[in-house]
Amino acid sequence: MVKHTFVVLAYKKSEHLELCIKSVLNQTYKSDVVIATSTPNKYIEKLAKKYNLKIKVNKEKKGIAHDFNFAVKCVNSGVVTIAHQDDIYGKDYSYNIMKQYKKYPKSSILFTDYYEIKNNKKEFSNVNLFIKRILLLPIRIKTLSSNKFLKRQILRFGNSICCPAVSFVRKNIPDNVFICNLKCNVDWYTWELLSRQKGNFIYISKKLMGHRIDEATTTTKIINEGIRTKEDLEILTKFWPKSIAKIINRVYKQSEKNNFK
Repeated sequence: MVKHTFVVLAYKKSEHLELCIKSVLNQTYKSDVVIATSTPNKYIEKLAKKYNLKIKVNKEKKGIAHDFNFAVKCVNSGVVTIAHQDDIYGKDYSYNIMKQYKKYPKSSILFTDYYEIKNNKKEFSNVNLFIKRILLLPIRIKTLSSNKFLKRQILRFGNSICCPAVSFVRKNIPDNVFICNLKCNVDWYTWELLSRQKGNFIYISKKLMGHRIDEATTTTKIINEGIRTKEDLEILTKFWPKSIAKIINRVYKQSEKNNFK
């Protein structure tokens, strides 16, 4: 039987880490849970002890892509979710993921819709979430979710897939699925890579996890430094001629006001 594991990716001392841990432990489908970190400390150790969780320590501090790869590979489960420490998961997240995996075992990734958490308030609908849901319409028909053109179509105008909402089917993805040294678009780069390969992109259009948006997140800091705009253009040129990619990127940049990613 294929197992599912949440690998909670912990970094330094996040005040939201315990909420994330509690949410992945409180699943109707009982998944395994471990903590992965490249910054072991007493705070993480205390929470691991409190909830009787193992800690997997990544000693190679080479950046976010390597941290993500370590998280995917540090357990033996066939389906793995990288749970970001600031986010929370609805109790039926793993149930829905594994239900769809059983129907589509050739999937490379399975992912859900999500809501945003801003100032500790849940925001289920806004302009950016609406745009992402529109972009994902082509693969809501799951029998078409392995079509290469449609998989690429949902990524051509922006990163429509929320990384912490994704579960990876390990046997159907490369050993090191995150392979770039980008700071912000590591996930979009990976979805583009996987879109060119065999395997379904299974989208579950239920809001089954909450992605936190605040001034302390790495993504927000990167946006403020102007790094994301450069990286967006790099990814867009994988789908469009550079002249068109620049036009799309100017429009896409407006989403930074609300931290679209």
